[in-house]
Amino acid sequence: MQFNPLCPSSLPDALALLNPWQRNFPLVREPYAVLARQLGRSSAEVLALLTALRSGGALSRIGGVFSAHAGGAALLSAMAVPPERLQEVAAIVSAHPGVNHNYEREDRFNLWFVMTAYDAESLEQAMLGLERDTGLAALRLPMVRPYRIDLGFDLRARVAGAPVAQSDQHLAPVVADTDRALAALLEEGLPLVERPFDEWALALGCTPDRVLGKLQAWLDAGTLRRFGTIVRHHEFGFDANAMTVFNVPAELVDACGARVAREAGVTLSYRRQPAPGWPYNLYFMVHGTDRSAVQAAIARVIDNCELGGFAHQVLFSRQRFKQTGARRFRTLPADWCEAGLARTEVSYAVA
Repeated sequence: MQFNPLCPSSLPDALALLNPWQRNFPLVREPYAVLARQLGRSSAEVLALLTALRSGGALSRIGGVFSAHAGGAALLSAMAVPPERLQEVAAIVSAHPGVNHNYEREDRFNLWFVMTAYDAESLEQAMLGLERDTGLAALRLPMVRPYRIDLGFDLRARVAGAPVAQSDQHLAPVVADTDRALAALLEEGLPLVERPFDEWALALGCTPDRVLGKLQAWLDAGTLRRFGTIVRHHEFGFDANAMTVFNVPAELVDACGARVAREAGVTLSYRRQPAPGWPYNLYFMVHGTDRSAVQAAIARVIDNCELGGFAHQVLFSRQRFKQTGARRFRTLPADWCEAGLARTEVSYAVA
């Protein structure tokens, strides 16, 4: 069965299965049996539906979303791409396996993407490679502090609702080196088999109880923000999304960010380091099903948080070129590493 997000008959089943399990996914040996009992279906039916949702694109994976400071490296970046080159450059950026999000937005800096990597050195090498391959400079906008990262919101609303209580992600413990292999499996996604944690345990050479205990410990500590279904919001109609950016004095930005994080409608809020030509340091995202609902939510947040006096821009997304899981703990594929080395050698020879 292929899930068609445009088919109304498919939507109720998808929502009933994915929506409630975006967080608090059952950490038991047979989690899909728990989902099946909740739906009044068999485990085989649930696994078949999840497989169809993943194949159709509505389900990215079942796995973990880590705190911004849990380990690895990530960077928000943007390029000012000439319109006639946008598709070409977007394809080059999307082809890099370290890029997990790539969007066109309404601005002179029109291509926005997130690069993730195993460490800071690998990330910078990846960025230099993209600049070399595209011939374009990229803004580097590292995160300074997260205030709210909550993409596990109710898919039945026009915009996200009130925030879910969560621990201070800025203080969450990092993933230990000995646990990075498990973290990589969380980024890859839970197998769609009857006892998925047993498969992870077999791959890691440990017991299922050890795997489940570590996952719960990460959740309790805030290292994992949530564990559950990771949906692709566009497939559920959330395609009127906007990033609003502000230039707030350094001494006020954390207080403003904390206020923004408490507002309904906000899915992402964080402080980022400014860059030459880009002075903004406070960001928040609103995901919505239509532009008017998103605009209303942004206006309410600005008013409630007294942000109207600060220079700001609203950047609606226009096209989604890529949306996939991060690669902060997974290494790059071997074939990509070899191809990247070859490109580097040619570039240096020409230089």
